[in-house]
Amino acid sequence: MAVSVRYARPDDRAFMTALGETSSAETISPLRPAPAHAAAAAFRKLLTYCDERPANVMLIGELDGKRAGMSIIVFDLLDEVTQREQAFVAYMAVAPEHRRRGVARALLAAAEEEARRRGLSHISLMVTEASEPARALYAQAGFSDERVLMTKPIPKAAR
Repeated sequence: MAVSVRYARPDDRAFMTALGETSSAETISPLRPAPAHAAAAAFRKLLTYCDERPANVMLIGELDGKRAGMSIIVFDLLDEVTQREQAFVAYMAVAPEHRRRGVARALLAAAEEEARRRGLSHISLMVTEASEPARALYAQAGFSDERVLMTKPIPKAAR
């Protein structure tokens, strides 16, 4: 099985939208439950954001020449602490039937190479704590925990 990565083309849009809308439900934290349609809408908003900013990159991972996954790397969002340019993996997904075949690893490597080509010093991403497979993949690719977003559900007041 040959895995390759390329820049997204206009004819990839339907694939990206469908994969993003269906996989976005997997990114919902159990601490902040949300309906799948809200996660899908957030993904569509990310696509619109990237369409409006040409510095950002969308990549397509292919397995034996067929679309299998995608990633969106944002380059126009400064690091909130250092205020330096950064590469930020805003979204990554692999179709369920193509998982565990190296597509995600190849997408991450391509994102890192794009950041290197642009002279950036680091690449970052966020992942839901409950997503063990994604966390393991990112750790194997050399990502480390840097900051932790802590969340506390607030129960509704008794009436």
